[in-house]
Amino acid sequence: MKTDIILCGVGGQGILSIATIIGEAAMNENLYIKQAEVHGMSQRGGDVQSNLRISSDPIASDLIAKGSADVIISMEPMEALRYLPYLKKDGWIITSATPFVNIPNYPDMAVINADLDKLPNVIKLDIEQMARDNGVPRSANVILLGAAQKALGIEYHKLEDAIRRVFGRKGEAIVEANIKALALGRNEG
Repeated sequence: MKTDIILCGVGGQGILSIATIIGEAAMNENLYIKQAEVHGMSQRGGDVQSNLRISSDPIASDLIAKGSADVIISMEPMEALRYLPYLKKDGWIITSATPFVNIPNYPDMAVINADLDKLPNVIKLDIEQMARDNGVPRSANVILLGAAQKALGIEYHKLEDAIRRVFGRKGEAIVEANIKALALGRNEG
């Protein structure tokens, strides 16, 4: 088993929480894991990106080479396209459909959607609206994780268990909100 994942988005969207949940699930399965993060100007709305590599065999590098990512999970559609050179030909993009417009020359969404629609394996979800509509407004990132579950090759219940361990100290209400968000994403993905 080997899965190379690029997580991307804008600071504050929960990319590192997704990485923590996936990492916890992988470590609980005694898999090898390597992670590299780029925070940039994340606290000021800048891009955040994380390379996450999971394998049943030892991993030499924490960085993903161009053309070798199995999955791109993106909290922001333009960011998904930014990392497209790293995606395998048959890789998956799971992305939020809603832009986080943080620059004055943000591309037209029609152009971004046209570029994404050309790709063979793309899931686009309005995770922000789904989160609001379902009473879990702070868990949009976990909805996206749920949509990516099959592409990650991690069993659903193992992600649920990881959520319980990662968020357990924050209380049962937070755990249950994130479990609900994970299920919402899985059902839509």
